[in-house]
Amino acid sequence: MAKVDSKVLRIIDANLNRLKEGLRVCEDICRFILDDKTLSKNYKEIRHKVSHALEKTLSSRSIIQARDIVRDVGKESVKLELKRKDFQDIFIANIQRSKESMRVIEEFYKLFDKEISQQFKALRYKIYDLEKKTAKKVQALRHPG
Repeated sequence: MAKVDSKVLRIIDANLNRLKEGLRVCEDICRFILDDKTLSKNYKEIRHKVSHALEKTLSSRSIIQARDIVRDVGKESVKLELKRKDFQDIFIANIQRSKESMRVIEEFYKLFDKEISQQFKALRYKIYDLEKKTAKKVQALRHPG
């Protein structure tokens, strides 16, 4: 594999963290609020598949070494992130965050491993499907009956 630019590694690192955190929030909503073992398991499986795909090409060490929190110009929270009125808003924000991050990782992997990029694309479509299934259950709790 070709050497990956440290700036690209920073992008992958930031989006990997965002992706896995977002998926974990969705997983916990399915597990603890929806009490849906299958949906919860599906989010967990995607998180693990992401980690496995990354391990094939990049070491955790190289990604972490590229991290530069001190000079990250976009690390401050935006006010919109602080506006959540219920778990439905939390789900929507985190599934969106997950999809966006998966797309960024997919795009930047095209620079050095097109096969893994395609795996990320397939996982992104799985997230779309999970989003639809989960949103239906979330909406039912918002408007029961």
